[in-house]
Amino acid sequence: MRFALFRRVPADPLHLKVSHEGQAFKVALKRRPTAKRITLRVSNATGEVVMTIPERTDLGIAQRFADSHGGWIAARLAKVPMRVPFEPGSLVPLRGVPHRIVHWSNIRGTTQATRASDGAPILAVSGELPHVARRVQDFLEAEAKRDFAEAVKRHTAALGVKAKRITVRDTKSRWGSCSATGALNFSWRLIMAPPFVLDYLAAHEVAHLRELNHSHRFWKLTHDLCPRTEEAEAWLKTYGSALHRFG
Repeated sequence: MRFALFRRVPADPLHLKVSHEGQAFKVALKRRPTAKRITLRVSNATGEVVMTIPERTDLGIAQRFADSHGGWIAARLAKVPMRVPFEPGSLVPLRGVPHRIVHWSNIRGTTQATRASDGAPILAVSGELPHVARRVQDFLEAEAKRDFAEAVKRHTAALGVKAKRITVRDTKSRWGSCSATGALNFSWRLIMAPPFVLDYLAAHEVAHLRELNHSHRFWKLTHDLCPRTEEAEAWLKTYGSALHRFG
C-alpha cells in the first residue's frame, strides 16, 4: 500500500472574478510570501486590477475581500483614461504634437509623419488595414530609439562617459533604467511626450553612468545636463500615465 507523503495543493487561479451592479471585472491574483495583508490596486496606466495576498491566505477569504470591494474597483476603473487604439482616425501625440492616423495606401510602404492637404499633422500608414496598429507602433519605437540615441550621445559626451547599449521597450513600472554594466533602457512611449521630457530621461539615465544612485551628486549631474529637470518631472507626474492608454 502506498501513502501520499504530501497533499497536492491546487494552484491559484490567475484571476478572480468580481461583479458589481451588472459589471464584471477580472482581478489578477498575486500571492507574495512577504505580504502582510491583502491589498488591491488599479493601474492608471493599463487599468489592470491586481490583488496581492499573503502566502497563507485562504482563496475564499481573498474572493470575499475582492467581492466586498467591487464598488471601489468600479470607481477606480472609471477614472482610468480611455484607451486610444492605433487605428485610422485616432489622434496620437508625436513629440507632444497630436497626429491623426491616416491609412495612406494598401500598398506596402514606410510610415511617415507628414501633413494632410489642410496642413494638419498626420501619421501616414501604408500597407493592409489589419497591419496599421503594428506599423504605427513600429514607427514610434524607431523614432524613440533615434531620439534617445541622439540625446544619449550628447549627454555622454558632456560627462565623458560611455553607454554600453541603448534599448527601447514598453516598460510599465519605470520610464528608464541604467544597469551596472552601462546598458540604458527607455520606454518608447516617451516619443509621444514633448521633447524636453525625453531629453530629461536620457540625461537622468546617463547621469547614472557616473552615479548609480539618487544622491545629491546624481541630481546635480542631471540638472547640469538637463536644466528643465523639474519641469519634466512635473510633466511626467501629471501626464505620464496617460501615455500608456495609446495603442
